[in-house]
Amino acid sequence: MISLKKNEKWFWSGVVFIEMILFYSSSMTYKQQTSVPFLERYLRNKPLAGSLKHFGFNYGGKYQSIENDGYFHFVEFFVRKGAHFGTYLALGVLLCLALYTYFQKNNFLKILVPWLMATGLAAFDEFHQGLTGGRTPSVVDVILDSAGAFTGTLLVVVIVYFILRHKNMKKT
Repeated sequence: MISLKKNEKWFWSGVVFIEMILFYSSSMTYKQQTSVPFLERYLRNKPLAGSLKHFGFNYGGKYQSIENDGYFHFVEFFVRKGAHFGTYLALGVLLCLALYTYFQKNNFLKILVPWLMATGLAAFDEFHQGLTGGRTPSVVDVILDSAGAFTGTLLVVVIVYFILRHKNMKKT
């Protein structure tokens, strides 16, 4: 627990760093941010296209599939949504670690407060994205970001619980 408090400034630095990246990213237009040219260059043989062509789903009111979007845009969709989830998972981890010692006696708040903070930041980021030309904010993306943050905070609480439990078992 002491090392968490000692490293708190690094966790907050990580939070600020991720937020700076998110702010910069949501300031870019889709055209500035698209990875389709990269994917076209490096995935010319369209790996997994045969399997992916049978796969489709609704996301944010739009049916996502290779048939509707084309192979490269469909793959990019997964890259972008994976980045949403992964970035907010990391943000959830860092917020939970930064706030962990403040809620030492309450596991519920150890998860709730960082998760709500990350969800609020996700909503703000989508609002900011809506101010950028050619981009639309999405409530579904906020939900995805929130799920990533929740996963990150839950992971921290569970891992720290088992670490502390293991330490306590060694002492006895």
